Amino acid sequence: MTRRLLLSYLSLAVLVLLCLEIPLGFVYSRGERERVVNAARDEAESVSAYAALSLAAGRAERDLPTRVAHCAQRIGGKVVIVDASGAPLATSHPLDVGMSGSLASRPGIAAALRGTSTVDVRTSTIGGVEYLSVAAPVGQEARPVGAVWLTVPTRTVHERVRHVWLLLALGGCAVLTAVAVVGFAFARWAGRPIRELERATHELAEGGRFAPVPVTNGPPEVRSLAAAFNRTAARLAHLLASQRAFAGEASHQLKTPLAALRLRLENLEPDVRARARGSLTAAVTETDRLARMVEQLLAMARLEEHAAIPAAVDLGTVCAERHRTWQPLFAREDVSLVLFAGGVGQVLAVPGAVEQIMDNLLSNALRASPAGSTVTIELRLRVPPRRALRDSRPRWVDLHVTDEGPGMTEEQRARAFDRFWRAPGAPKGGTGLGLALVQRLAHASGGEATLHAAATGGLDVVVRLPSARPQAEGPGPDGDRPRRPRREVPALPA
Repeated sequence: MTRRLLLSYLSLAVLVLLCLEIPLGFVYSRGERERVVNAARDEAESVSAYAALSLAAGRAERDLPTRVAHCAQRIGGKVVIVDASGAPLATSHPLDVGMSGSLASRPGIAAALRGTSTVDVRTSTIGGVEYLSVAAPVGQEARPVGAVWLTVPTRTVHERVRHVWLLLALGGCAVLTAVAVVGFAFARWAGRPIRELERATHELAEGGRFAPVPVTNGPPEVRSLAAAFNRTAARLAHLLASQRAFAGEASHQLKTPLAALRLRLENLEPDVRARARGSLTAAVTETDRLARMVEQLLAMARLEEHAAIPAAVDLGTVCAERHRTWQPLFAREDVSLVLFAGGVGQVLAVPGAVEQIMDNLLSNALRASPAGSTVTIELRLRVPPRRALRDSRPRWVDLHVTDEGPGMTEEQRARAFDRFWRAPGAPKGGTGLGLALVQRLAHASGGEATLHAAATGGLDVVVRLPSARPQAEGPGPDGDRPRRPRREVPALPA
């Protein structure tokens, strides 16, 4: 931020200096040029008038050389007076034979012999005068009797203009230096509280302890922002602390009464008549459902409380372990649980997320699957097509859990991840939080969970997780082609 503010200050200062100094330099150069031209024109007219008087009095040969020499010495240039035919009458410097014969052909002298005064000025790039010559007629303009040709050296004028441009440049540099020093100090003063806000925000986002930022430094707007941030961060810290306390207390205060309630209901079974056994069984089922709902709510609260960093997890190993754990339960309900485990490698996931995802998906699939059906767990490695030799785009691993149950319609699949939502006609015992927890865990791990209609008529739940090995690392030990999936099925009964 300091660099941006300083750059904006310097850009504005440069723009202002250019708009001021460039016109000022050209105005000074034009004024200096006009002053020199007017002085040379006045000097030429003065010499012309004196020459006209000398020619009229017949004293041209005696008076003109002295006057020409004196004028040339005063202006530091050269003065030539010619007669009506262009022959030199008096010169301030020696002329060679060729130049003496060509004086009448010079544009300025020719125009003066026709009665017209001329000024020839040549300027430099920065406005300085590089060459100046003035020609004026001698006598009446209608019938001139000669001409005065005067050339003025312009080195002094040119150096003076360059000196002014140099002073303007040095002044601009001094102003820019002052603006840079003052702007840097102001930018540091204005940016210090914003940097403190940024540091406090990062600490708060990373779960660090909240420390209020000072609100006594910086502009009023930044101080107001710091005060608002302190209030917001304090309220957020209070809410997080309250949620943490609630999750910790609820995990103890809710589990014990539910366990006691279930135990009391089971103890009532011998004393309940046969026709009331159905109500007792339904009460026990609802108690179990309430206990699972409490567990899932607490799990979601802990997930929202702790922003865990995804780590590398061997997805194949976790799926194989959950397959062995759930296989007896599936066998008891006469449902086959099949695992297709391929060489997908490790994925990035929040610690413990894959286990919770598998447990929720398998629990839902078991409740929705009829007897004699099959639930399939399949891992697929999705590699995007390469566009270059080294491509840093991530690879993904898809975890498919497919059942052969009644499935869901498109509208039901769109709402399935809402909390406490259950599909019409869903089996009893569900809480409506399983898929919501799966989606939260997938998002926390950097992935996504989606629902699709299975080819067998059931539901295909796809959990996409980022691969821990980027594509740019090249093929693994078995090459880029994934290994043929390994199928694990329940053991045949003896």
